Amino acid sequence: MAKHETGKIKKGDTVVVLTGKDSGKQGQVIRVQNKKDRVLIERVNMIKKHQKPTQNSQGGIIEKEASIHASNIALSCPKCKKGVKVGYKYHDDGHKVRVCRNCGEELDT
Repeated sequence: MAKHETGKIKKGDTVVVLTGKDSGKQGQVIRVQNKKDRVLIERVNMIKKHQKPTQNSQGGIIEKEASIHASNIALSCPKCKKGVKVGYKYHDDGHKVRVCRNCGEELDT
């Protein structure tokens, strides 16, 4: 079974888009789809969806976020102010935290 790339990214993280039409944009993660290796980011990769009217909602053209493959994003380090690789460190009490590989700053708050 293949190892998923989304393992180091969690809901609520701030990420940077590395490639594609939204390259360079930052946003917060709304949802992580581990089995598909895809991530939904707030106000990034917006698409227009044509929706038929239903009893509950009016029809029309709706703008919504589409998912991005996990290989095209990087976790943003608040100290480095850019997308970075993620490493792990253990505290004395055995608690595992994510750290920036460039500066060593803890990414988990």
